[in-house]
Amino acid sequence: MERDWETQFRAIPDPTRLRESLRRLSARPHNVGTAYDRDNAEWILAQFKSYGLSAQIESFDVLYPTPLERSVEMVAPAHFRLALHEPAVAGDPTSAQQSEQLPTYNVYSIDGDVTAPIVYVNYGVPADYAILARHGVSVKGAIVIARYGGSWRGIKPKVAAEHGAVGCLIYSDPRDDGYAEGAVFPKGAMRPAEGVQRGSVMEMEIHPGDPLTPGVGATKDAKRLDLKDVTVLTKIPVLPISYGDAQPLLAAMDGPVVPREWRGALPITYRMGPGPAKVHLHLKSNWGSKTLYDVIARIPGATAPDEWVIRGNHHDAWVNGADDPLAGQVALLEEARALGALVAKGWHPRRTIIYCAWDGEEPGLLGSTEWVETHEDELRKHAVAYFNTDGNGRGFLNLGGSHVLEAFLNGVARDIDDPETHESVWKRLQALQLAGATSASQRADVRTRANLHIDALGSGSDYSPFLQHAGIASTNIGYGGEDQTGVYHSIYDDFYWYTHFSDTNFVYGRALAQTVGTAVMRLADAQLIPYDFTGLSETINQYVGQLDTLAKHEADSIAELNREVRDGVFAATSDPRRPTLAPDTIPLAPHLDFAPLQNGAEALSRAATAYSQAVTAAEANDGAALASPAVASVNPTLVQSERALTSPQGLPGRPWYQHLIYAPGLYTGYGVKTVPGVREAIEQHQWTDADAQIVRVGEVLQAEAALVNRAAQELKAAASR
Repeated sequence: MERDWETQFRAIPDPTRLRESLRRLSARPHNVGTAYDRDNAEWILAQFKSYGLSAQIESFDVLYPTPLERSVEMVAPAHFRLALHEPAVAGDPTSAQQSEQLPTYNVYSIDGDVTAPIVYVNYGVPADYAILARHGVSVKGAIVIARYGGSWRGIKPKVAAEHGAVGCLIYSDPRDDGYAEGAVFPKGAMRPAEGVQRGSVMEMEIHPGDPLTPGVGATKDAKRLDLKDVTVLTKIPVLPISYGDAQPLLAAMDGPVVPREWRGALPITYRMGPGPAKVHLHLKSNWGSKTLYDVIARIPGATAPDEWVIRGNHHDAWVNGADDPLAGQVALLEEARALGALVAKGWHPRRTIIYCAWDGEEPGLLGSTEWVETHEDELRKHAVAYFNTDGNGRGFLNLGGSHVLEAFLNGVARDIDDPETHESVWKRLQALQLAGATSASQRADVRTRANLHIDALGSGSDYSPFLQHAGIASTNIGYGGEDQTGVYHSIYDDFYWYTHFSDTNFVYGRALAQTVGTAVMRLADAQLIPYDFTGLSETINQYVGQLDTLAKHEADSIAELNREVRDGVFAATSDPRRPTLAPDTIPLAPHLDFAPLQNGAEALSRAATAYSQAVTAAEANDGAALASPAVASVNPTLVQSERALTSPQGLPGRPWYQHLIYAPGLYTGYGVKTVPGVREAIEQHQWTDADAQIVRVGEVLQAEAALVNRAAQELKAAASR
């Protein structure tokens, strides 16, 4: 009967309604604090209510700086004032809403007024500074210019400041998302010369959410930090610029010619600098607060109302935001409409379903983080899973998330038809992974493994507070890969662009609604929460093997560095993580004892096998035992399984991140670091910390194994009643 309801559900989402909802929501700019942001929230609220759902708006007040003064000019060897502006495009009506558009800037950059030579730092990641040092180039006292890509944008000013830079400019090189990749907007999908990527540079790898209320919800009466005590602002001023504005600066630079892999597609010779180009950067913001409007709707559970399945997508955007985020938001609305229609026909989910339209995601996951922090105690007790989307396009299914949900997500993907190929989206994803496999073993794994691997989650969207702070099993889902995107976070990400260059007939919007809605229904209706620990244990064992390999690689690298310093190949300062030392005095890597981690992983593997066997036994005789009400007694234990992978003390130096298996990297930002306490200690050559974190994560894995064993025993007992 449950599958009959799912079939009925998948017939309801309508591409025409998706299109019209996107048109309405993206009609005007709606960044945080604008009138249309609130208007959209109220419209979404009305939609939820019209579907028969109980819904309300929850508000939070957050620090949200907006620019008052911005200027960048080259003052030597010639004068050039950067436009810092995106012009309207003929035929694209919303691009002309100039008075409502948020200026091009990076939110949470500090104010500043600096004049200095410029240095080109490629993507501005730590490895790029090692190459600069090898060429004798320092950024101390300079303004760096970095291209977007290679890491999250907030890492670029962070690393620049650590190396002594006084300012940072970030531009989009046409090699990455401009004319080198295809025709530029409006003739094509790629970024035009004047296009600029806005974005947050908050140090979200420390914590996301309102900078003034870390760890607590930004409610009216919340205690707030003084601005001087905020730890997640940049240390130097930073602005994004277009490649049209960047070209004269880069062309005026001297110094060593950059390596081939640093070269973009501008018609210039790329050089490192410093100088003779000198730049004056001026930035001043209004450091006021704005109100967020999270829209929360509920479908009460019929038999397990205290177990919650949560679904979210954000509704705020940098400008009009058709692709990011509204292509995902309109799919969410169609899911909610379809579920409301089923409720009207007599369907009632076993568990409570909560639909959320978040505000303030773009500046730093504000709306979702403040909601999670406000309701943290309830969520830790009741939340079964969180399903996230953030925009959508045309192409292949992308799956990331907690590995206890890997088998479950694979099962859902097998039941969704791809709108173009008419095979399952799972089968199409398998073909993509086979085409991308780089070895025979990888191809064999894709062909023969029962489930396709899903990606681990780092950060960059609203799953982060659920998974990495509250320990709630989470996923991030979307379609893409067959559409080019060169208008990210610009005024050109609008209804005109989306309907000409992305999911133009909205069939993948319907597929997204079918995919996530099916997952929500299936998880909400399952008698036994469908976590699978086999995929988790396999993944943990892979991570342990990777860490062992990483430790050996770093030890070899240190030995090689000693040899190069001794032979005079380059100075020890070429690696920014190491001080200037005499030859043969760079400390060698000690032996790390991975036994606690390996023992924990092995204990989890045994427990996963025991639980899998218990599930198989319960599924015998057409799952008669699974239908027993007694099976539900296992669910409270299962709900705590993701929490067991967290620690109240959090990660070293960033206690907000409590998950010890998944986190954004300190120097990757959005990019995930798995087993981050151990991995980053090894990468930073902090060997004492690495030893301590190995023990700590090993203990967490032992605790997880004990919980899974307990669940196996409870399931056996329940199934035998």
